[in-house]
Amino acid sequence: MAHLTSRSAYQNLVERLNRFPQGAPPSELLDKILQLLFTEKEAQLVALLPIKPFRAAAAARLWKLPLAESRAILDRLADKGIVLDVDKNGEPVYTMPPPMAGFFEFSMMRVRTDVDQKVLAELFYQYLNVEEEFIKALFTDGQTQLGRTFVHEPALSPEISLHVLEYERASEVIRSARFRAVGVCYCRHKMQHLGKACDAPLDICLTVNGPAESLIKHNVARAIDVQEGLDLLQQAWDHKLVQFGENVRESVGFICNCCGCCCEAMLAAKRFGALHPVHTTNYIPEIAESKCTGCGKCVEVCPVEAMALVSAGDPLRKKKKKARLEEEICLGCGVCVRACPEESLQLKARVSRVITPLNSTHRAVIMAVERGKLQNLIFDQRALQSHRAMAAILGVLLKAPPLKQAIASRQIKSRYFEWLISRRKN
Repeated sequence: MAHLTSRSAYQNLVERLNRFPQGAPPSELLDKILQLLFTEKEAQLVALLPIKPFRAAAAARLWKLPLAESRAILDRLADKGIVLDVDKNGEPVYTMPPPMAGFFEFSMMRVRTDVDQKVLAELFYQYLNVEEEFIKALFTDGQTQLGRTFVHEPALSPEISLHVLEYERASEVIRSARFRAVGVCYCRHKMQHLGKACDAPLDICLTVNGPAESLIKHNVARAIDVQEGLDLLQQAWDHKLVQFGENVRESVGFICNCCGCCCEAMLAAKRFGALHPVHTTNYIPEIAESKCTGCGKCVEVCPVEAMALVSAGDPLRKKKKKARLEEEICLGCGVCVRACPEESLQLKARVSRVITPLNSTHRAVIMAVERGKLQNLIFDQRALQSHRAMAAILGVLLKAPPLKQAIASRQIKSRYFEWLISRRKN
């Protein structure tokens, strides 16, 4: 009986995780990961939490527990990096983050003894890097993705720099953030336990704004000031790392500094190619073939293998090579531009600008629409029978081709929809 009860608790937790647009496909490996991160009791309680932000009183009602006890449980969960809490008018507002970017990363953003991180790293590697279901669901379902690439600022020419907007620069995100924190890079920490990590910096995973506020409070990450944040960014640039951050224009929550050998997003980009698991920048390298010597420096630093060397077609020097860019794969980060010793590369604007959601609410709605999960955001109190029933009905209706096509149109990404989100926020 105890075994069945335990299995039910974790199955309910998996079902809860998959109501959010960024879910986690069921798997024996996922069960093992969750059993390491959550006690059975925690799994039972977390499975009842809303998708949208909530206060302790809401959790107490759902759990049928006293308010003080509910607050204590939520604080313990926040200490473990399972929930985030942000102060609003003197009272914490809690959010249950998705697995990624979320509590998977938080579990490895510091060295801890309450969890066997080597075992956890091995499970993460199998679930994310060997099995394909999770990564495909995370990075290739729908058109709107979790993250976007920031432009490599040292590669910007004075001309193109005038056109790069503030939200496209990682440095501006750091300068304007309310909170800033640094932790251990989840990806390289995981690979370190497996003996596969590269020599890129480890203490360089940046969180900002709301997530940083919570992670600092619960000692998951360390608070930093603007200057240290910019110094870490310079360190990332010097190591030719790519900045991959939250796909929003306002209140960005994280900035990862990614290598092509350890980073989940970069590895997924190479596995799935032109599907773009990470949104590109609005720029792309342009090759001046007359200057290119075929040295291969751009090929070496490209994190997604978008650069290659091909024959230069010189009849007098048949072994001569030149660089060629696969535009459909390119992230537009610009790391290759700075690496070129002949200055034969420069960034230019893409023909069509990439649409970046206004904020996390806007992105969550778009992702829910594209992935057929809008009903889960509308009817969020799944502990109520009425919400479960209405979510099921709406889910069926939204799968009807005419309605699905209409609601998934570009209007959901329009300025009008952004205005509605902003108006509700204000």
